[in-house]
Amino acid sequence: MTPAPTVPFADVLARGPLVLDGGLSNQLAAQGCDLSDALWSARLLADDPGQIEQAHAAYVRAGAQVLITSSYQATFEGFARRGLGRQQAAELLRRSVELARSAAEKEAPGKDVWVAASVGPYGAFLADGSEYRGRYGLSTAELERFHRPRIEALVEAEPDVLALETVPDAAEAEALLRAVAGCGVPVWLSYSAAGGRTRAGQPLREAFALAAGNDQVVAVGVNCCTPADADGAVRTAAEAARKPVVVYPNSGEEWDAAARSWTGEPAFTADRVTAWREAGARLVGGCCRVGPDGIAALARALDAGPA
Repeated sequence: MTPAPTVPFADVLARGPLVLDGGLSNQLAAQGCDLSDALWSARLLADDPGQIEQAHAAYVRAGAQVLITSSYQATFEGFARRGLGRQQAAELLRRSVELARSAAEKEAPGKDVWVAASVGPYGAFLADGSEYRGRYGLSTAELERFHRPRIEALVEAEPDVLALETVPDAAEAEALLRAVAGCGVPVWLSYSAAGGRTRAGQPLREAFALAAGNDQVVAVGVNCCTPADADGAVRTAAEAARKPVVVYPNSGEEWDAAARSWTGEPAFTADRVTAWREAGARLVGGCCRVGPDGIAALARALDAGPA
């Protein structure tokens, strides 16, 4: 396997903001990939892994220092629907980390590029848009049992950090934090938010506070939200959890789950970075519909800003 960076992820956050990548799915679509399957980009782990590595490579060339893996929608249950056994599914989860490592080594040999293994919410497995709602009707214990096996498989591939991302509900965040406890890998916790609340309706300040005092959590914040909602969430996250902040919003367009299409106009601009950094952001990137050009602009803005 390609070697991991020499500097542990938790240590590097103190040096200043790191540039995250952008939306993997939109880059795969730009490469001509069909993502209409319920597994979304995770289907390509089995069917065309080279496309995933190519997408990661595009973000490294754009200046990304952290690559988020293609495992957001990858679960044992989802792969089972495609007829894949647990051993095959575990191999695909590990492959997601290996592909990101390989892209980093090929595009930036000798440079540190960190790999964040994506752990998406339960709603991503359902593939019905419920990651934007939460409130699945499952207990915290049930959600913990769902998440733990794939977390264990991802940890076996030795990512630098686990990205507990697009979490719509503080109850699921609690389950995820229980599931990662003792795994030996640092995590960041990132909610999907709207109007100062999680998608399930809890105040963000209360949701962020779940990570306060948890040394395994190296950053808290938001992703898969509008840039405007990200603006307000960064300072709240820093104050509530007293940790570095991670922020990677969507382009500003909105996802229509029924029509499976995006509507509205982009609002993601790199000039937001200064305020995010001043408020405590140390991991900054983009999510859905933010491509390599957007990440390149963000990287330039961070490089030009105050240390």
